[in-house]
Amino acid sequence: MVLLDLLGGVALLLWGLHMVHSGILRAFGPDLRRLLGKALNNRFTAFGAGLGLTALLQSSTATGLITSSFTAEGLVSLVPALAIMLGANVGTTLIVQVLSFNIAAVAPVLFVIGLVAFRTGPRSRIKDLGRVSIGLGLMLLSLHILLDTLAPAENAPGVRVFLSAITGDPILCILIGAVVTWLVHSSVASVLLVMSLAYSQFITPYAAFALVLGANLGSAINPLVEGARRDDPASYRLPLGNLINRIVGILLVAPFLRVITDHLPAWQPDLAKATALFHIAFNVATALLFIGVLDSLAKVLKKALPQRVQETDPSRPRYLDESALETPSLALADAAREVLHMGDHVEVMLRKVMAAMMTNDRALVYEASQRDNSVDSLDEAIKLYVTKLTRGSLDEREGKRAMEIVAFAINLEHIGDIIDKNLSELATKKIKRRLQFSLEGAEELSAFHKRTIDSLRLAFGIFMSGDVNEARKLLGEKAALRAAELAATERHLDRLREGRPETIETTSLHLDVLRDLRRIHSHICSVAYPVLDAAGELEAYRASTAETDLAALPAPGRP
Repeated sequence: MVLLDLLGGVALLLWGLHMVHSGILRAFGPDLRRLLGKALNNRFTAFGAGLGLTALLQSSTATGLITSSFTAEGLVSLVPALAIMLGANVGTTLIVQVLSFNIAAVAPVLFVIGLVAFRTGPRSRIKDLGRVSIGLGLMLLSLHILLDTLAPAENAPGVRVFLSAITGDPILCILIGAVVTWLVHSSVASVLLVMSLAYSQFITPYAAFALVLGANLGSAINPLVEGARRDDPASYRLPLGNLINRIVGILLVAPFLRVITDHLPAWQPDLAKATALFHIAFNVATALLFIGVLDSLAKVLKKALPQRVQETDPSRPRYLDESALETPSLALADAAREVLHMGDHVEVMLRKVMAAMMTNDRALVYEASQRDNSVDSLDEAIKLYVTKLTRGSLDEREGKRAMEIVAFAINLEHIGDIIDKNLSELATKKIKRRLQFSLEGAEELSAFHKRTIDSLRLAFGIFMSGDVNEARKLLGEKAALRAAELAATERHLDRLREGRPETIETTSLHLDVLRDLRRIHSHICSVAYPVLDAAGELEAYRASTAETDLAALPAPGRP
């Protein structure tokens, strides 16, 4: 029963950590990512950013995930990234230091505050902060359960003999601490468990400090196993550098554990607080030791793990990081960036097919059609990635964003199909028949095409920013482009009446190109509707559009 209660207390502690972690990321995820990006100017600000971010998230693994994404994208060099991880290692000790004090009585207050915020919060961020409050309460409650569970077992000699046997050797303690931390994916949880055992005097201070060293080692193993990509040796640089820091620190401290054990408990008799103090002292000392030699370490890592030069596969996703699926804000940001990657292919297709149309270059038609295969592959990858994400727990805001991402990807795929199956065939037909547009017709199509490209680029910005003014501008351009199509068609008919040979030969091509570009523009404008809907302006826009369409109809009796 003691063992079962102990496992239940650990499980509750891990769930509390998860709620705090997920709540902070849901509430401030994008802001934290931007803040971290601004703090990468030098190793000292990076160290502070890593410390602060990890203290909030209570997870050095989450900080490592964000930092790894920056380094993989080439947005930050290895030295400040390693400094962030040094700060993250210190940041994990702060929550342990706070929880080393007896504040279990605060748990009910946190539960009440969290429940009220979660159930009645007017905004999603308030609900997320309620989740954080409940998570903190669960962590405090779990520590109370652990201590109450261990108290009756103090008189059980079998338990003491067992723990003494497995914690008698410091090397074995380090290995046990590393394995436990790796299994639970949290150095905070494993150190708090060690503190509970030390407080109840089930293990000696010597064993407690050795287990803490193991916990620090185990927390550095997780990013190496799960965060790096096997197809890219350079992705191992950051987690391996962090692991080297931990191993060197352990090798330097382990021989002096007996001396530390003789003096630290005498200065701090409370073994739980002494364990927390040793934990923070170890990480601060390691940070001070390595903060000045990160340049040399980075050079060694770059030489040992060179960047693998690979042939670029245009159909392969660049930003869909599977390890980010546990953090919805990061996964949604990755999926959005992949949609922009897909949009780049669509833009290139649209440019090439019109260039082929105007220059009669068959090679450009082929290149545009080949890119459609990449667009289709990326569309499938994005939908599969977002589907995996939505299997987890998403709040209303995240669920809407996930649907917006999928919807825009689908519309981009439809644009690719229009280019491949319609415009490319029209270009091929024009090349085969050696046809030429009239000078005025070519200028009209080029101008229409340019406005479509401009709208596509505007749509990319709206997709990422959600700017309402830009969304109104895009939908205003939709109405203007429809009027421009009617005017261009009327001018084309005027040239037909004049009997111009080029116009007569290309009349069907000219009108079909205008029609297809207008269809493409309609798919582009789809990105603006969710933005107007969120701003409460969609119904008004639809009503005004319906009135405009009605006014454009001919009066009864008119042709």
